[in-house]
Amino acid sequence: MKRLIDVDPEIAKAIRLETERQASKLELIASENFVSEAVLEAMGSPLTNKYAEGYPGKRYYGGCEFVDVAETLAIERAKQLFGADHANVQPHSGAQANMAAYFAL
Repeated sequence: MKRLIDVDPEIAKAIRLETERQASKLELIASENFVSEAVLEAMGSPLTNKYAEGYPGKRYYGGCEFVDVAETLAIERAKQLFGADHANVQPHSGAQANMAAYFAL
């Protein structure tokens, strides 16, 4: 976080404090999750910068070829995990993402 500390030390402090809070508390909120270091790394990648409306190979905007790779991997992994012929890994909304977490319990 060296770059962030240099650019915005207040936000860097908030992130550090939130990291400490998460490490010391147990949250029972379905829409929250403690992700692995690998997931944090992926979420901090340039893929976060990309808006990718539509489906792999059929996007509304250009420059999605690598987002398509990531989403196709997620689809194939979901199909394998659930023994399914088809999978959609895109939540329609935050509320639907919450319901997916609730129903998974």
